[in-house]
Amino acid sequence: MDIIYKRKEAYGSAEKDGLGSEKGCDMTDILFTVGGVILLVFLWIALYDSNRFTLTGYRVEDRRIQKNCRAVVLSDLHNKQYGKNNEKLLEAIRASEPDFILVAGDILTAKPGKRLDIALHLMAELAGQYPVYYGNGNHEHRLKLYPKVYGDMGDRYEEGLKAAGIDRLVNCHVELEELGLDIYGVELDRFYYKRFRVQHMEPDYLGQILGTPDERHFTVLIAHNPDYFPQYAEWGADLVLAGHVHGGMVRIPFLNRGVLSPNVRFFPKYDGGEYRRGGARMLLSRGLGMHTIPIRLFNPGELMVVEFSAGEEGRP
Repeated sequence: MDIIYKRKEAYGSAEKDGLGSEKGCDMTDILFTVGGVILLVFLWIALYDSNRFTLTGYRVEDRRIQKNCRAVVLSDLHNKQYGKNNEKLLEAIRASEPDFILVAGDILTAKPGKRLDIALHLMAELAGQYPVYYGNGNHEHRLKLYPKVYGDMGDRYEEGLKAAGIDRLVNCHVELEELGLDIYGVELDRFYYKRFRVQHMEPDYLGQILGTPDERHFTVLIAHNPDYFPQYAEWGADLVLAGHVHGGMVRIPFLNRGVLSPNVRFFPKYDGGEYRRGGARMLLSRGLGMHTIPIRLFNPGELMVVEFSAGEEGRP
């Protein structure tokens, strides 16, 4: 009886393990497998999105625009190359048949020892075919501010752009009389790029560094940092072209929300696309490259094409 009892006990114990521990192990294995598959899918999407870009088109109509024209907007390339010497990017730009190029900053990455030739080659190629109006981003600005850190990178980049025939719009503007457009480039103080929160901007700050826009002309403001769109609109910008946020780096599918800004703020208010305030519009590019956190997930790069048309719309 003792032997039979012990055998039953042993059998019962094994059956219990089979119903409990072994099934628990099976469930754990399944969860690990599913998690691994999901991770691989996300990694594949991130790799795919980090090496492609899309074209987004916008139309702007205003009665002050004198002639229909088209611009391609570049932002936040950060030394990224699409094909050898950015041939894929150049091909897409040429196919868009722009009348001029608008640069919204951060074409390079400010880091000691980083290459300048990638950005300079692209700018020289574009300037050889189109007028280029270049507004600085925080990375271009940083090269100038800290020569002890970056050496002569700022000077060499400036010389390279001038050799290509590009004069950057640093708190100044050009008047395109035949088109009815004034194009401004604003370079905000580094204070306005501090992390974690949007800094207060005095109401007269933009007027002090940019002057007063001519209301008879349609005013385009190249402003790398989108956080101050309300202030740009109040100053008198009709159209703001911005970047900097990289689309939030990771975008949530279906909700179409960016997760994190370079200023380390979760779910930034302005993360990509079109925004309106009064009679002003802002077109915020998701950018073309990346830096520091080299990832784009559900968020491919973006090349923007803007059509300017004469029309009845306009700032009230």
